[in-house]
Amino acid sequence: MVGRPVSRHLDDGWTLEVNRLCMDGTANACSMLYGAAWRVAKAMGYRRMITYTMPEDGGHSLRASGWRLVGLRGGGGWNRKSRPRIDVPELNGQKCLWEAA
Repeated sequence: MVGRPVSRHLDDGWTLEVNRLCMDGTANACSMLYGAAWRVAKAMGYRRMITYTMPEDGGHSLRASGWRLVGLRGGGGWNRKSRPRIDVPELNGQKCLWEAA
C-alpha cells in the first residue's frame, strides 16, 4: 500500500510513503514491489518515496531495489494525556527511514 506520508511534515504533495508491503514468500518479491512502486510514483510526477523499517530488519529488499538508508527517526510513544493510547513498547522505538533513489 502506498499513500501520503503519515508524518504531516513530509506530506508536501511530492512525496509518497510505502505503508504496507505484503507478499507470499516468492523470491525477490519485496524488491520487485518496492522497485515497481517507485517507478509508478515517478511516472505520476512524484519526486520522493519513503518507507520505514524496524532497526533489526536488514533492509536487504530495499537495498536491492536501489533505496538508501536515510537514518533513524522517531521514538517515543503514542500515549498522551489529551488522547490516551495503549502503547506497545516493541513498536515505540526508533525506525529506519528509507528513501527511493
